[in-house]
Amino acid sequence: MTTATLSRPAGPSRLSRVWSLASAETRLFVRNRTALVNSVVVPVLFVLAVPALGLDGGDLPFGGRLLVIAVGISLVMLTYYNLVTTYVARREELVLQRMRTGELTGVEVQVATAAPTVLVTVGQVALIAVGVVAIGEWTAPVDVVLPLVALVGGIVLMVLLAAATTGFTRTAESAQITGLPFIIVSTGLSGLFYPLSVLPETLGEVARFLPLTPVVELLQLGLAGQTWQGDAVDGSVWAAAGVPLAILAGWLVLGTLAARRGFAWAPRR
Repeated sequence: MTTATLSRPAGPSRLSRVWSLASAETRLFVRNRTALVNSVVVPVLFVLAVPALGLDGGDLPFGGRLLVIAVGISLVMLTYYNLVTTYVARREELVLQRMRTGELTGVEVQVATAAPTVLVTVGQVALIAVGVVAIGEWTAPVDVVLPLVALVGGIVLMVLLAAATTGFTRTAESAQITGLPFIIVSTGLSGLFYPLSVLPETLGEVARFLPLTPVVELLQLGLAGQTWQGDAVDGSVWAAAGVPLAILAGWLVLGTLAARRGFAWAPRR
C-alpha cells in the first residue's frame, strides 16, 4: 500500500511579505496629507533657508553645500523624527502587536513600516540634486561611492535610532520632546551648518563622534575632497575616510543593539 505524502504549501517569501506591508504603509502615508506635506515640503524649505541665512558649512561649492544640507536635514527631520512618531503611533494603536501575530517577523514589520519614509528621504535628496543641476551649480564629485555610503549608512542609522527612541516615547505627540535633544545636538555639532574647525579643538574632536558627524564628513570628502576641518585632501579621499567610516560603523552596531533592547511593541501604561 502506497502512502501519499502531502507537502505543506509554501507561504509567501520574506521579501513578498515585506513588500506587501510596505505597499500598504505607503498608501496610508500618501493618504495622510498632513504627514505628506510635512515630510515633503518642510525639509525642502529648511534646505533652501540654510544657505540664505549664511549657514553654509564652510568653503564647499554651493551645489555641494546644498546636497550636504539636504542629506543631513532629511535624515534628522524626516527619517528619524517621522519614524519615531510612526512607530509610536502604530504601537499605541496596537497595530504592531497585531502584525507580529502573523507570519511577519519583528524585523520585517520594522523595515516595512520604515519603507515610505526611506523612499521620501531618497526622493528629497534626488530632488535637491536635480535642482542643483538645473541651476548650474553641479560639480563632479571627487568620489562617487563615499556620498552613497554616507546616505545609505545614515538612513540605516536613523531608522535604528528611531526604533531605539520609541522605548522612552510614550505617545506620538511626546516624540517632539524625546527626539528634540538628539535633533539639536546631532545637527548643531555635526559640521552641517558650519565647519567643526570653528569650535574649540576639544569640542570639535568630541563632535566627530556624534551620530550625524561621520555622515557629513563622508559627504564632504566625496563631494569636494574636504576634511572635517575644511582642508583639501592631499591624496586619496578613502585614506582620509577611515575615521568617519569607523565611527559610522560603530554607531550602526550601537544602534542595532539599542533598537533590539529598546524597541517597545506594546503600549507602556
